[in-house]
Amino acid sequence: MLLSRFLRFSAHVQMLPILEGGEEILVGGQAVLEGVMMRAPHSYCVAVRKADGELVTEEKPLYRMSEKYPIFRLPIFRGLGTLVQAMQLGVNALQFSANAALDEGEQKNGEKPAEISSTMMAVTLIGNLLFFIGMYKFVPLLLATQLGHVVPSLSGRFATNMTDGGIRIAIFLLFLFALSRFKDIRRVFQYHGAEHKVVFNYESGKPVTVENAQSFVTFHPRCGTSFMLVMLVMAMIVYALIPVDGFWMKFAVRLAMLPLIIGMSYEIIRFAAKRQGTLMGLLSAPGLWLQRITTQPPDDSQAAVAIHALQGAMELEQKQGGELVIA
Repeated sequence: MLLSRFLRFSAHVQMLPILEGGEEILVGGQAVLEGVMMRAPHSYCVAVRKADGELVTEEKPLYRMSEKYPIFRLPIFRGLGTLVQAMQLGVNALQFSANAALDEGEQKNGEKPAEISSTMMAVTLIGNLLFFIGMYKFVPLLLATQLGHVVPSLSGRFATNMTDGGIRIAIFLLFLFALSRFKDIRRVFQYHGAEHKVVFNYESGKPVTVENAQSFVTFHPRCGTSFMLVMLVMAMIVYALIPVDGFWMKFAVRLAMLPLIIGMSYEIIRFAAKRQGTLMGLLSAPGLWLQRITTQPPDDSQAAVAIHALQGAMELEQKQGGELVIA
């Protein structure tokens, strides 16, 4: 049914910031429905395994935000540019994968199954944005404010912001755990693990094969899961330092400061990812622990899909004369 497909697509859109990985100049990727999207600096490829076993792909050129808009070369701004482009690319890849992989017997009487249209995609994005604002901005602040009325020791500005941040992180963790119970999401987490393994394989310099990829772990420091967790902690700190009172003023600050928090969180993840094994590398440790939920060991066929996506992106990149950069 079209409604069922829409609801499942919407649930996967909610996962985009968690599943997205990599940064602008590196080879990275993202899990999608029954497949993987891999990107190089100037190209990307989505590979999807259909129900009948057929492997379908979509390859397209990709511009770099910092080349088109020089402001996105600057610290803080480059994180915003990377996230915006990653979300745009992720939605396009997810739309392709949803239409390719979710037939599930919908085709009846020789009719073509209804596809996820651009209009439906736009409605989904708007709905998910409102959900994000409500669930991670409005609800935690409302609960923290009400709790402050009941418990006077939690009514101060600092205490309210700390309580708000704790509730926000708890909601995020519960949301992740709840989604992981669904079969569709568990399979996406397996493809997420496949994407990480193949990226690790590529970065190691070893030939990219299923056997080699399966020898690597599924936890990657540049994962969107790590980014989301760092962003939640960073928000707690930043909000506590802003001297504003009143529910609606605090809520307005949370919306206005979101771009800054995104940019700062990106810089922290970028910094820590390059210093694995050092004290500073511990900054990414909580995100790596959380990936025990958002990544799962893939089977060989799933790893093969990720490799196919990487090869497609690499071939298109080389045709365009681009240079592949290893972290």
